[in-house]
Amino acid sequence: MAARDAPIRVGLIGYGGIGKVHALAYRSIPYHYGLPAEAVRIAAVATASQASAERAARQIGCPAWSDDYRRIVDRADVDLVDCSVPNAMHEVVVAAAAAAGKHVYCEKPLARTVAEGARMVAAVRRAGVKAQPTFNFRFFPAVTRAKQLVDDGFLGRIFTFRGRYYRSSYIDATKPMSWRLDKAASGGGAMHDLGSHVIDLVDYLLGQCQSVNATLETLIDRRPVSAGSAELTPVEVDDCCFLQMRMAGGVLGSVEVSRMGTGAVNDLQVEVFGDRGAIRFRAEDPSWLEVYDATDPAEPLGGMRGYRRLETVQRHAGQKVPDWSQAAGFTRTHVECQYRLLRAIWDDTAPRPDFQDALRVQAVMAAAERSSREGRWVTVSSAAGA
Repeated sequence: MAARDAPIRVGLIGYGGIGKVHALAYRSIPYHYGLPAEAVRIAAVATASQASAERAARQIGCPAWSDDYRRIVDRADVDLVDCSVPNAMHEVVVAAAAAAGKHVYCEKPLARTVAEGARMVAAVRRAGVKAQPTFNFRFFPAVTRAKQLVDDGFLGRIFTFRGRYYRSSYIDATKPMSWRLDKAASGGGAMHDLGSHVIDLVDYLLGQCQSVNATLETLIDRRPVSAGSAELTPVEVDDCCFLQMRMAGGVLGSVEVSRMGTGAVNDLQVEVFGDRGAIRFRAEDPSWLEVYDATDPAEPLGGMRGYRRLETVQRHAGQKVPDWSQAAGFTRTHVECQYRLLRAIWDDTAPRPDFQDALRVQAVMAAAERSSREGRWVTVSSAAGA
């Protein structure tokens, strides 16, 4: 079915920082792919209060708003529910959307726990709706190219891998508590917030994680209850985590994640090493995939050996604008991630990543938390790999 014959109307639940990014991405999709302006539009928005919801609707340019997500989910003019709220609300929003027969786009991590995630997977399966998590870093063209090279056997036998995601967003001990620092609201700290992205990338490139040996650490264990307050409250989530992961087929590697990386702005990196080659990607230099071919001649004086940079830039399949040679950007990955779900709806195909992929990430994080508590390797639950 052609996109122009079936416009998709989005109900946006949440309009914080990431909700605004999602809204911007939806508005951009028609321009990137040469679609009619009405191919996708935000029909309604819900936030925590009527006043903020009305402000959001005016900014977005949509006709309806509410402080109750259920009123948005139940609207006849909403086809797709975008869940951009704190983690504690993911399950209730997704369950309501599925029960109403609406497709679902949900921010990462999927849930706070494996049990919550499993119920969400079951809900969308029962309803027969399309559902996709926001693992947008998959959609840098450099990562897409990395996946092609891995699948084509360019690296040969894969030896090891390394992933990292460092930010400096919580190094200030006076930064007050928020839902991201509240375990009941978030489910976890740096690992849930940032690590879910890296774990998904490793899973995407190399297959499922089978076991994990992890250390999670809270470096600032008390924070102000609110901005400027002298009253401190305990922090129960991790500031940083270090995972050793053994993947299907026995490949061993590591993932490091920290929100305490002084000097790091948004430092996500992935490297994979094999007996015939290697690849590495940095989100801070996203236009390029670095590739090493171990079959290049080593003589004379090093021959042609060395990492080369592939100009992946904005080579998205089917893109109309902007010029493909322009540098890739964070928001553009959201555009592509959302567009993949829209295409799955229009074409009645299975979206990828899907909720099952997100549930596997949830299972790895749960195993890592248990490993850190018990000081040993822990097998990742096979139930999440179904």
